[in-house]
Amino acid sequence: MATAPNQPASGDLVQINLAPRKPAPKPEWLKARAPVGDNYHNLKKLARDLNLHTVCESAHCPNIGECWNHKTATFMMLGNLCTRRCGFCAVPKGKPEPIDMDEPRRVAEAVAQLGLKFAVITSVNRDDDILGGARAFAKVIEEIRKQAPGCQVEVLIPDFQGNEDAIRIVVDAHPEILNHNTESVPRLYRAVRSGARYERTLRLLEFSKQLDSTVVTKTGVMVGLGEEMQELLDVYRDLRNVGTDVLTIGQYLRPSKDHLPMTRYYTPEEFAFMKTEALAMGFRHVESGPLVRSSYHAHEQADAASGVRLLV
Repeated sequence: MATAPNQPASGDLVQINLAPRKPAPKPEWLKARAPVGDNYHNLKKLARDLNLHTVCESAHCPNIGECWNHKTATFMMLGNLCTRRCGFCAVPKGKPEPIDMDEPRRVAEAVAQLGLKFAVITSVNRDDDILGGARAFAKVIEEIRKQAPGCQVEVLIPDFQGNEDAIRIVVDAHPEILNHNTESVPRLYRAVRSGARYERTLRLLEFSKQLDSTVVTKTGVMVGLGEEMQELLDVYRDLRNVGTDVLTIGQYLRPSKDHLPMTRYYTPEEFAFMKTEALAMGFRHVESGPLVRSSYHAHEQADAASGVRLLV
């Protein structure tokens, strides 16, 4: 196995420590352009007019300017309040309103108005109504097929607490890509992903493939939370062993002082190393870089994913 570039020894990496830390200067490779341009403002107005949320805004994504200027956005359904309190996430938490089953129609309307050829749909966790959340995902896929024929759909779903009936509802709607993020290594799950289980994530990805061997499965991992390189490689191997096709790897950036601290920045060379290792494990497509997020360059991933479907 290749050696990770500039990788500290095992004892040099620290576990998550909530004590105040002196902020490290942001490297040049992590600086993104400020959001500007007509497409950015038009998409923001469209989302407001249709009473829709985007994860780009709610999660403080650093790529919002670039993506929105290319008319690419990830719509977030089921409201804007999450029922979980993950330590890394900037999406607001609280007790949500009942699920709005007209929301999928409005999301599809926005997709049609934007003329998207590839749409990414995600949601907050709705542990209060697991099957209702799954039905909303199935309905948005149906509505996009109806209002924007030819548009491919990627759904980034919650874990539905492992409920197989909910997973089946989404898979049976036949999205082109089924995405569920792994986020971190097992050792850090309790702090990073409140309410989630590493084994549950693996099972969701595996079960989706068992239900439909042609569905492209995808997941994302963040780095910089105190994990070690070998832990990350072990996670990538676990994901590939359950048949995951597409992997995204990006740098964790702390949304605020109330969120988990970042332990260090990974270098572009380390991201390149992880991509090489993951591809060698058999992933069909890997996006790995400091600013990579789950839906970053989703349209390009879709091109690669279409090839995956031919190979399954």
